[in-house]
Amino acid sequence: MTHFNWWIDGSIIGLYLVATMVAGIMVRKYVGKVEHFLVAGREVDVYLGIASLAATEFGVVTCMYTAENGYRYGFAGATPGILMALAMCFVGVTGFCIDPLRQAGVMTIPELFEKRFGPRVRWAAGVVIVLGGLLNMGVFLRITGEFLVLVGGFDLSQMERNLLLMMTVLLLLGTIYTVVGGMLSVLVTDFLQFIVMSAGLLAVTALILMKIGWAPLAATVARQQGEGGFNPFLCQGMGWQYVLFNAIECMAGAITWQTTISRLLASKDARTGRRIYTRTSFFFACRFVLPGIWGIAALAVLTPGAFAGLPANFQEQNTSLYAMPLFLSQFVPVGLMGLLLAAMLAADMSTTSSYMITWASVIYNDVLAPLRKTPWSERRGLFWNRVIVSLIGGFLLFYGLWYPLKGDVYAYLLVTGTIYMASISTMLVACCYWKRANNWGATAAIVAGAVIPIACLVFEQLHAMTSQQVQLWRCYSGIGAFVATAVAMVVFSLLKPHADPPARADSEQVDGN
Repeated sequence: MTHFNWWIDGSIIGLYLVATMVAGIMVRKYVGKVEHFLVAGREVDVYLGIASLAATEFGVVTCMYTAENGYRYGFAGATPGILMALAMCFVGVTGFCIDPLRQAGVMTIPELFEKRFGPRVRWAAGVVIVLGGLLNMGVFLRITGEFLVLVGGFDLSQMERNLLLMMTVLLLLGTIYTVVGGMLSVLVTDFLQFIVMSAGLLAVTALILMKIGWAPLAATVARQQGEGGFNPFLCQGMGWQYVLFNAIECMAGAITWQTTISRLLASKDARTGRRIYTRTSFFFACRFVLPGIWGIAALAVLTPGAFAGLPANFQEQNTSLYAMPLFLSQFVPVGLMGLLLAAMLAADMSTTSSYMITWASVIYNDVLAPLRKTPWSERRGLFWNRVIVSLIGGFLLFYGLWYPLKGDVYAYLLVTGTIYMASISTMLVACCYWKRANNWGATAAIVAGAVIPIACLVFEQLHAMTSQQVQLWRCYSGIGAFVATAVAMVVFSLLKPHADPPARADSEQVDGN
């Protein structure tokens, strides 16, 4: 029985939604150029950058998969968050890759690649970034809808209908102010969303620790997972493969994940970008630790009968994903429930809007721009950016309803992210630090990095596999993708000088090194 009250909790949520929509729409008058729409005129300071990045990288889907990690793996489930915090701190302190990227004055990573590898590589990089990014984001809307339906106490017998309604409302809310104000709207609303989100996270975590207690949570993990609940190398379903894949992926994500990079490129200068990285690093650990505690609390409190009310197809998919929202629906009291749902809506709207503007910027700047014979006017450019954001919204709705998710959510996000992070991170490092890198190596890296993760996703849909087999399969394919892209970049870059006659090489300088 949910504790959600439409009069009390619904009023809190309604007030928050009105404030967010008004704030997002009011900045429309400041958007007069494509640069304003995509990178907010490059005027983001440290504190706004921290709030915006933290709000963007904690959506409802983040809360769901990190809580699922806690439910399935105990405290060891926070391993990816710790690795990401270390990666962000390292990149922020050293400026590894992000300094030359910000100093180049580009709006996207593929734009930098054009200067080194030529326009064809830029276009191909843009395509693979959009492919991986949209497949990654494709499950966000559905998972968010499932969370709100379960916590809000909607009729589970009409789960699919209620889910479609919730997904549509969420999509419209995020799309409207993103289309109107672009990155400026995202940044303004992110600041408000960061405050609400942080309050909700801390309040619910404090309530769990007061009512259940730390010792019972630790005892539950020890009883259910044993030593593996505290050590990822000993945890069933994790192991060295999981840790290694996450370590590589976290470093690649720190220097290439588009929503993170968009804050760097919107910052005032490279020094500001580095400070945003270092000061946000701690939050990347918190976004796994706090919801992970919620998942462990669900493991401690819920009985097997708690899942009986779920529709059959949901029970077949993955009950561990739904443990946390079912627990919260019965645990969080009226009033705090409103704050919790407002916080989750804040997190989701920030994530959805930021991701849509991020992928739209790549489609406009790197996929469509090279195909245009003449530059578009600012007015026409703004129009097409808004059309692209709207089309992305439509894709999210249909993909979320159609794609049957297997295994745990986080593993799926890692694999789809690898589609572009494996190649783009390799290319970025080579572009910044290896003088012999050229367009042959870049092209080979793009192909190798995309083929392996896509083949992994297709294979797991065609073959019956247990969740543990899916997990291992994704880890091995992810590691393989990063190794293959690095080898492809080196081998083909070294081959080109021997394969190209000098005259031909000179004639192709205009198309890449």
